[in-house]
Formats: sequence, C-alpha cells, structure tokens
Amino acid sequence: MADGKWRRAGATLIRVIAVWAASALTLLALAGILPDFRLQSDDGDTITRTAFTAAWGAGAFGLLSALVWPVLVRALLIVPALVLGALVFFLNGSLLLIALRLIPDGRGDAAPETAVVVAAVMSAVASATSTAFAVRDDDAYRRRLSRLAYRRRRGRPADQGGPGREGPPGTVFIQLDGVGHDALVAAAAAGLMPTVAGWLADSSGHRLTPWRTDWSSQTGASQLAILHGSNHDVPAFRWYEKETRTVMVSSRPASALEMQRRAIERTRDGGLLTIDGASRGNLFSGGAGQLALVLSMAARRGKGSRSRAGYFAYFSDPANATRTALSFVAEVVREIGQSTRARARKVTPRVKRGGLYPFIRAFATVVERDVVVAAVLGDLFAGRTAVYADLVAYDEVAHHSGPHSRDAEKVLERLDRSLALIAKIADRTPRAYRIVLLSDHGQSPGETFAGKYGLTLKDLVRAGSGLPVPRRAQRTRSASEARDAVRIALHRPVEGGVDEQAAKLSDPIVLASGNLGLISFPDIGGRASREQIDRRHPALLSTLANHPGIGFLLVRSEEHGSVVLGPGGAEVPIAELSDEEGPLAVFGAGAADAVRRTDTFPHVADIMVNSMYDPGTGTVHAFEEQIGSHGGLGGEQSRPFLLWPRGLTDPLDIMAAESAESAESAESAESAEPGESVSAPVPPGGGLVGAEAVHRVLTRWLQESSGPQVPVRAEGFAGAGPVDEPFPPGVPGAGPTAARTARAIQPLPPPNRQDPAPDATGTTA
Repeated sequence: MADGKWRRAGATLIRVIAVWAASALTLLALAGILPDFRLQSDDGDTITRTAFTAAWGAGAFGLLSALVWPVLVRALLIVPALVLGALVFFLNGSLLLIALRLIPDGRGDAAPETAVVVAAVMSAVASATSTAFAVRDDDAYRRRLSRLAYRRRRGRPADQGGPGREGPPGTVFIQLDGVGHDALVAAAAAGLMPTVAGWLADSSGHRLTPWRTDWSSQTGASQLAILHGSNHDVPAFRWYEKETRTVMVSSRPASALEMQRRAIERTRDGGLLTIDGASRGNLFSGGAGQLALVLSMAARRGKGSRSRAGYFAYFSDPANATRTALSFVAEVVREIGQSTRARARKVTPRVKRGGLYPFIRAFATVVERDVVVAAVLGDLFAGRTAVYADLVAYDEVAHHSGPHSRDAEKVLERLDRSLALIAKIADRTPRAYRIVLLSDHGQSPGETFAGKYGLTLKDLVRAGSGLPVPRRAQRTRSASEARDAVRIALHRPVEGGVDEQAAKLSDPIVLASGNLGLISFPDIGGRASREQIDRRHPALLSTLANHPGIGFLLVRSEEHGSVVLGPGGAEVPIAELSDEEGPLAVFGAGAADAVRRTDTFPHVADIMVNSMYDPGTGTVHAFEEQIGSHGGLGGEQSRPFLLWPRGLTDPLDIMAAESAESAESAESAESAEPGESVSAPVPPGGGLVGAEAVHRVLTRWLQESSGPQVPVRAEGFAGAGPVDEPFPPGVPGAGPTAARTARAIQPLPPPNRQDPAPDATGTTA
C-alpha cells in the first residue's frame, strides 16, 4: 500500500512539473511574439535568466490560479452567470499581472489587454497538458473530472460500487431535446453520431423504440410527465387561465414551479429522482436533491436550491472557463456565417436569425451543454443512483435552421461527442451505470404560418372577429427554452410577450405553441361554447376552420359536447372522433385519443387550433417564427425515441403488463374510497403512448437497477400477486407510481422465450 502511495505521489509530481514546464515555454513563446509582453530587464538578459523568469512567472500564475480562483468565482456567483463567463478573461488576466509583479527585479511586465490574451493561452495549454497526462492515469483522470461537479459528499460512502464495481448499477437518463426518432436513426446511419450508431449496432448494447407524445408535443408537457408522472392540464407550452387572468409559460420559473406542484399533488409522488437523484439542465426537478440549472427552482432562494448552482462547479476551473468562453465566441461567429450564407443562397424556408439569437444559440450549444455535461460527470463519480439531464442544443438550432439542416446535423455531431465522453467516464467510475437516451419530442419542418400566408394566427383571429388588423404582419414570439434560460442566467425576468394580454377584456387572447394555437375570451367565464362564440363573432369559427393553413379546431358545443371542426364544414362530435376518417385522418394513429384527452383539461382553451399537416412532405406551419417546430400534432414532432440497454425490460412488455393489470384496477376503482389512487389507464392498442407512460417505464427501470430482476412478461404478470410498497412510509418516492412499479417487478416463473435478465452491473454500451 505504501508503494502505491509513493507511485501516485511520484506521478503527481511528474504531472505538476510537466504542466509547469509547458506553461513556462508558453510564456517564453508569447514574450517573443507579443510586443507588449516581456520577461527580461530593460538591458536584456541571458537565455538562462529569461528561462528562469518564465518558470517563476508560470509557477506564480499556476499557484494563484489554484488558490485564488475558486474563492474568487464563488464570491462572484452573485453576478449573472453569463457575466461571470465574460469576466473569466479579465480575472485570468488580473491574476497574470499579479504573478508578473511577483517576479524579482521587475523583469515581468505586460499591458492589461495583452495579459488577458496571455492568461487565456496559458490556461488552455495547462489544461491540455494536464489532461494528456491524466488520461494515462485513471486515478488522476477521475480526480480531475470529479472536481467539475457541485455536490455534497458528507455522509456518503467513498465507493458506492465496492471493489470490482459490484452492487446495483446507477442510471443516467440523457434527454436530447427535440431529436425525433427518425432524425436520430438518420444521423446514426449517416455517421453523424458514431456513439449512438455503435450502441445500435452492438448486439449487447442498446435497443431503440419510438413513442408517441400527447397533443401538446413540447418540453413542458413531456418532461413534466416524464419526471413527475403527470402532465394533466398542460394543454400547450403557454396557456391562459381565466380565474387568475394569467398566462402560464412552461419556461417561466414561477409557472414551472406551479406546474411541478400540481403534478406532485395529483400523483402524490415526489418524482422520478426522489431517491438519491440529480436533475441537470431541466425545466423541473423530478424530486432530486441535487440540482443544477433547473428552471422550476430558479426563482427560489436558499442553500442548494438555485438553478445556477452548477455554474460554480464548472467555472471554478479557469481552464474550463476559458475553453467554454472561446467556444462561445466561435459559435457566435459560426451562426453569423451560417445565417449569412443562408440569406445569400436564398434558402427557403428561412426565419430571421439576427439580434441576440447568435448569443442565445451559443449559450444553448456551448455554455449549457458544457455545464450540464460537467455536472453529469460529477454525479457519476459521486455515485448517484439516478441522474436526468437535458441537452437543448439541437432543439434551439433546429427551430431556426430546420430539423434536417446542415446546421442541426453539426450540432448532433457535437452532442454525440458529449455522449461518448459520458460513456467513457461511466466505465471509470466506482459504480456501474446504465445509460438511457431519450427525447421529449421531435420537430416537424415547414414554413411559418405568417411566411406562407402573410398574416399571423392572431391577425386571422382578429379578422374573423371583425376587429382591426395591422397592415403589416407582426412577428409572433417564439417559445424558446434556451432564450428564457439566457434571461434567467442574466437575472432578467422571463416575459411572456405582448401577445398575451388583450387590449380590451372582450378581445381574444391568442397564444402559440409551435403549430398549436390557443384562443381564449377572457371576459367569458369558464370555457366558452361554440354558440357563445358564434353569437359574438359569427364568422370566426368558419374563417379558421376553412383556412388552408389550419387542419382542425376543437371547441365546446352546448348541444353535442365538444366537437372538432375541419375544412368544408366538417363537424365531428369528440366521442365519434376517429383516426381513420374525418379531419384527423392525416394526423395518424392516436390523434383522436390525444385530442379527447386534452378536451378533459380544466384549462383547455376556448378554441384549440392545430395547423395543417402534409403527410407527403411531413410539413406543418408553425404559428411562431420557427421553421422547425413542435407543440401540436403532425409529423415527426409527435414521434420521439427511447434508447435503452438491452438488459432492461422492454417498454412494450411493461405496457402489456399494465394492460393486464388495468382490468383489475378498473374493478378496484369501483370499490375505492374517495381520493384513493389506482393505476393509470393504459391507452388501447398498447405501445408507448404519452409521456406519462414513459415515466412509468423509467420508474420500472430504476426499480430493476436495485438488483437482478427477471424481465416482465405480459402473460406472466396476471398471475403475480401484489406486494407491499417498495419504500417505507414517509420515504420520498412512495406513492401510487412506486407501488405499481413494485408490483411490475415481482419475480415471475421462467419465461418461455429466451429473454436476457439484466446482470448486476448493467450494460452501458
């Protein structure tokens, strides 16, 4: 054991000397290149003396960076996160100036602006040198990366996995925001995502399946259900609530927190991550104790609850901060070049990409990606049981460049490299990990509604209502999680947009969520009926239903209940709605059920509007400034994916098991006491339908990871007896979802077919 300590000490000493030497050589080179930077006295020095001066300066700079930088960054967390990133250069330069002042006889000197450049280059060289040596040393590599995460280790075992990575594996859920099933398959086949392609090609790796979103195919609805088990009463990305006269916006911290509270109240379950979990870069916490960049927590104050807590972990290393800052600038330049090229080539469809958008894109594709990935790596070394992280880069770029554009493909390439890094580090951690890759929705391409027809949905509504319409079509604010994340990072309030408030109480409020529109009449109490709307605005419903850019409307009728209206006077009571014929025929399987479910929401809009969908081209028309959109029905937006290790139970088997249980649940519901929870119904036809079903699958997999289990088989489930709650009373996570999951993993007789049982360590690739 003593020999091992001496070897580690020797390796550390060699690494320190190598970094010191590389930094000194960098100083010498820069002193010879930059006119305002010197390492000699005014009379000149010998080569030996100059080299000594460079070594002294490099050592002083390295020591100051190690001792002062973490304290400095922690103190500066009171400033906005993006301002902190911009200060990296100036703080680094200040430390270098101090280091040069410490050189004897005043031989070191640099102009302030030159010191910024020298410090940035030195940090990058030191980081590259240290990483090159650390990669050859597993322990050093682990120590270096583990410093990237903000976490509390007190009371936690030093090595949760035990010798040889024995014990139950942890699970990492990586959400690729906006990446549809078809987009993922195409990217893997084209060689853009070799890591994902390797998982799919390896017979011992992962399996892929699509799943179907709810009518509201956007992150707010999907991620809320995935993490908290329910997205009931979330009709869109933003919606109007008449009783409080407020607009709920999924990316607004106060709204996200309220949505999370309602979901927990409905399910009586803290969330997917309540047991030793971490939530990184998400809209919602999932009940996790470890949070970083979680939107619903952004408005909270208190120890460990701020969404910006993850910034300290990353920016406390000046080399990381410098690298991210340089990448940020490069991404801004890349976006300006790409948008300029698109305009020059007159690429269509196209939306405006000027103003602050290049910086918003750089934040989503660089800053948020780097911080979230660093936090996940820290969670792996900390041995957390469940980690859920959202990478929003593709979604943001696809909105403005198109989901099948070269710009979006480049983002997928960089995301794949992040996945490769996470998978590589997962092989080095003391605890084994299973990596599950999923998306919350896809994206459908198409020209904007305003670009195609010359007017916005709000303009069309006002025209059909006999209200004045602006001569020039105005832009509709885009629903962008990245845009709102930037505002939060800058300590700016997340605004809902001017379109949310009506000029008069009698004027309709028109909101957009991709190709889904919501129209509300604030002065009509409750949900307005078709008859009330016709009396007030006789031409409105027919104007909307017969417009070529609109596929169908949902509105309540006093005579027939809710009805769906379509072109040519089509009118179908919601009870008779069908996927095979009528206005929803082109939208595919499950559309009718999705509309029927949304119709039951208390805050469904007075008029729900879904754009047209062309099944031949896969295009829709977004009511926002987006040429890649999601939020309603139509095309790839409703078809995200789930990619999981083969050792876990097939999601379709889990759904089939729940179908077998549903009859028993229906019988128990008749005799249940008021307020008593029963299992959620399974949609007819089976399959993975709705984000709530994904939550049940992920919960089931977390239960499987607690030890070796026999995969569920539908034919064996019906005979399995009930078991007790998996958690003792009072433990977070106990609830109806957990109880259902515990029943689902009850051991079964040996299956007839050869289903592989998950091994104790799990398979990550």
